[in-house]
Amino acid sequence: MPRVSALYRYPLKGFTPEHCESLTVLPEGRAAGDRVLALRFADAPVADYQWCRKYEGVVLANTPGLARLTTLFDHQQRQLKITAGGSVLVEAVLDDAGRQCIVAALTEYVCALDENPLRGHPERLPLKLIGDGVTPRYQDNEAGQVTLHSRATIASAATALGVPLLSEYRFRSNIAIEGVDAWAEQEWLGHRIRIGGVEFDVVKPKVRCLATHANPQTGERDLKVMHGLMSSFAQKEPTLGVGMLTHGAGGDIRVGDAVEILS
Repeated sequence: MPRVSALYRYPLKGFTPEHCESLTVLPEGRAAGDRVLALRFADAPVADYQWCRKYEGVVLANTPGLARLTTLFDHQQRQLKITAGGSVLVEAVLDDAGRQCIVAALTEYVCALDENPLRGHPERLPLKLIGDGVTPRYQDNEAGQVTLHSRATIASAATALGVPLLSEYRFRSNIAIEGVDAWAEQEWLGHRIRIGGVEFDVVKPKVRCLATHANPQTGERDLKVMHGLMSSFAQKEPTLGVGMLTHGAGGDIRVGDAVEILS
């Protein structure tokens, strides 16, 4: 039977993952603590409390060097710590002064990168750290969704791309599973599944972006994953994994939980 092999959430949108032994899935179809903060451009055409599109801020897709950072978020204290190469880049709580410190440190870091979305775009400054640190709001899709892939699918993609190993970190899913054939999760579209005690409707394939091109260790764009997915698997869009919405009240899922196809 398929089982959950890893769980992830990403407190600061577009930055590095947080490994979890369990995730709480909310009734609206988002994981608690996931994408509760975002680093937004000054000229983004949305209010602070609104969902914003991926490319309206600093994210891995436009700033591959973010992969070299380690992001740690204390959800109870609402304190963000970011390290680079083992050294603390910034550590602060989410009050006004703390947010200013976080923005200043990240602005300096991003501007020093060879590839960054701020060069030549003064209208994008100053950056702003948005989100209350509690409400999961900044998923790629405005409707939210919990994302899932199988490790067999990752292995299949690695073979197609001609590499011995492809890190699942490139794909930034919430749930990784084992025990199914490669690409089996794509066949679940339109079906209902249960993971632990939580039921999900599998609603759409997960379209991938330039974040997949960034090496999770080096922060360099070293692999054309999007092109490889489309050319190797006859896809019109580069997809891997699926997006799901909660069917019912939500609940907790854990590493090791069974994955069942219900209908």
